Amino acid sequence: MNNSSLSIVILAAGKGTRMKSSIPKVLHRICGREMLYYSIKESLKLSDDVCVILGFEQERIAVKMREYFGDKIRFLSQDLANFPGTGGALRSYTPKYEKILVLNGDMPLVQAEELEKFITHSSEIIVSVLDVPNTNGYGRVVIQEGAVQGIVEEKDANPEILALSTLNAGVYCFDRKILESYVSVLNNHNAQKEYYLTDIIALARKDSVHIAPLFVEMTNFKGVNDKLDLARAEEILGDRIKESWLKKGVLMRLPNTIYIEEGVEFVGECIIENGVSICGDSKIIESHIKAQSVIESSIVEKSDVGPLAHLRPQSIIKNTHIGNFVEVKKSQLDGVKVGHLSYLGDSEVGSGTNIGAGFITCNYDGKGKHQTIIGKNVFIGSDSQAVAPVVIEDNCLIGAGSTIRQNIKKGELFATIGKEIIKEGFFYKFFDKKP
Repeated sequence: MNNSSLSIVILAAGKGTRMKSSIPKVLHRICGREMLYYSIKESLKLSDDVCVILGFEQERIAVKMREYFGDKIRFLSQDLANFPGTGGALRSYTPKYEKILVLNGDMPLVQAEELEKFITHSSEIIVSVLDVPNTNGYGRVVIQEGAVQGIVEEKDANPEILALSTLNAGVYCFDRKILESYVSVLNNHNAQKEYYLTDIIALARKDSVHIAPLFVEMTNFKGVNDKLDLARAEEILGDRIKESWLKKGVLMRLPNTIYIEEGVEFVGECIIENGVSICGDSKIIESHIKAQSVIESSIVEKSDVGPLAHLRPQSIIKNTHIGNFVEVKKSQLDGVKVGHLSYLGDSEVGSGTNIGAGFITCNYDGKGKHQTIIGKNVFIGSDSQAVAPVVIEDNCLIGAGSTIRQNIKKGELFATIGKEIIKEGFFYKFFDKKP
């Protein structure tokens, strides 16, 4: 699909004040990825010359996008003080090719298949148009006899123009010579005191340049300006993600109750029950995730998880049963049974081991995290605790209610009988605090 004669520039310099957040607008996340990620991802399907124009917190945005795309994209800084606005963003932009597609970083629903329609059009300027009546927040596109006559920003429009249902979707395609001719002569004589890219349309019309409208769908070209838009965009994108996996054979119970993020991968036949959330770079392989469970950046292979279980990041679960109300964090379990009501953090557990209800790895001592190693064929009784760091070797029995503070050797039985220990003022001594 990549087109070697197309340059793509993505406008992402704005602060996005309507988001009411300290986070730059294009870094707000939708289905586990920042908004800008999706525009770049789709652009790279069409072009090897993708440039992102940044302004507000540009270094923060560039660092995050390089984590995903490396050097496949380039960045350009906008002079917001002297040349604000969409037209100002392009003053120092130099494309590689003769066709330039202009996108916005706050349009995470745009798809490469839709953008291809701009490339195949022969007009020197192509304007994306939504036909949606009674909608606020968009500039109006004036169309006569199949050609665009002008674009009027909403704040500059009179009642007659505001009544139009032809809205500016914000994506444009220009011939390079057109863009270079008009960007340098834009002015900021408008309500916002900004340089509008849309003013190129009026200038080109005076020179009898034909400007073609391209009607597009809101579900692909919806902009995100506030958190209500963000939530609605996530619903649309989330449905796309689930529909894609359903078509590939993943079985989902009540899909509209399930949340799956962009980085998730399924392999083989998997079952996902209602209310499940699967996040981050999780990978589910031939497994059954039961109702209301949460999987975060973990690998689950040939296992069943839940209901109401929680796998936190860096958990690797293989050939294992994880029951209800079990939490696992940064642990590796292979061939294990963890029936219910347990916490396994920073641990490794070998095959054949049974974890009784209420078992906890006490991995945090108030200063740092420590590891618990449990071998093969270990039986751990209910309501027990392993105070890390500790190693329980193969073929051991741990009595119910035990507190394990020492390594247990292969084949041993370990059980504790309660004994109270009180050391006055020890908390203050340990944490070097005053009473």
